[in-house]
Amino acid sequence: MRVQRWWMLLLMLVIPLSAACGPGGSSSSSNSVSMVLDWYPWSNHAGLFLAQENGYFKDEKLDLKINVPSSTDDVLQLVGTGHDTFGISYETDVLLAREQGVPVRSIAALVQQPLNTVMSLKSSGITHPKQLEEKKVGYPGIPSDEALLATMMQADGGDYSKVQMINVGFDIVPALISGRVDAIIGGYDVHESILAEQQGDPVNVMHVQDWGVPNYYELVVVASEETIKKNPEMVERFVKAMTRGYTAAAADHKAALDAIVAKYPDTDVKMETIGMDRLAPLWTAGAPSFGWQTNEEWQQYADWMASHNLLKGKVDASQAFTNQFVEDAGK
Repeated sequence: MRVQRWWMLLLMLVIPLSAACGPGGSSSSSNSVSMVLDWYPWSNHAGLFLAQENGYFKDEKLDLKINVPSSTDDVLQLVGTGHDTFGISYETDVLLAREQGVPVRSIAALVQQPLNTVMSLKSSGITHPKQLEEKKVGYPGIPSDEALLATMMQADGGDYSKVQMINVGFDIVPALISGRVDAIIGGYDVHESILAEQQGDPVNVMHVQDWGVPNYYELVVVASEETIKKNPEMVERFVKAMTRGYTAAAADHKAALDAIVAKYPDTDVKMETIGMDRLAPLWTAGAPSFGWQTNEEWQQYADWMASHNLLKGKVDASQAFTNQFVEDAGK
């Protein structure tokens, strides 16, 4: 689950790239690199931490520092300015950021499908989008969530105008469990649904891609255009080490979670164990290899965003990603 504030990305326009040459910055020729996460460490980051613990980055002559952002809004700004070499973000964010002139590109897909869902308590009996007519739906205030729900409602023959959207911020699960809203959008089946279940409130889950939303890559790994242009060999080594880490994590979930716990002892192991079992198959689902992306999926999603006025007109999505380093890592 995430929250976006697009206007913050405009700061990129007034921060010169040359001002951000600190440790891990893309303008440095050093083997020291940094990765800024999209959120606090959880099971989706397991491959990075396992690769770090197993020395895969060192094998590629890279000294990786993993950073947790003070705000999820900051990731593309930090990467675009060169403050961090790499980052984890969202396909939606990358397309919006590039439209605003933020020079970032996806170098690998971390999750091959959407994680966003609509959830309702099982006790409510709500299992289809159309049933949300005349109901309250909580969301984190993200415009794309409104567009996702509108598409789902249309696909099910429902009327989105009859839904009352309630901005509940980060508190989507408490809002659902307390009865403040009838359903929520913005939570993941690999995380928020587990939280609800562990609190004794099992949920029905509607995956957005099952109701008219084109498939997209929920999470992607990004680098700046400058890094890609000036140091492609380093990017290739990073992707190679990362790929080894996620391959190893998929094969040994416990070892991967142990690598996170070693750095972050407060990790909820019980919850992340379930989350990892659900999430790990999605790292490569339907793809020829880890990290793979297709122009068709990027373009279909960009067109969908434009049709909902999230993007301004036609976008050439092929410029937003590259498979170069995923292909090279597999050689």
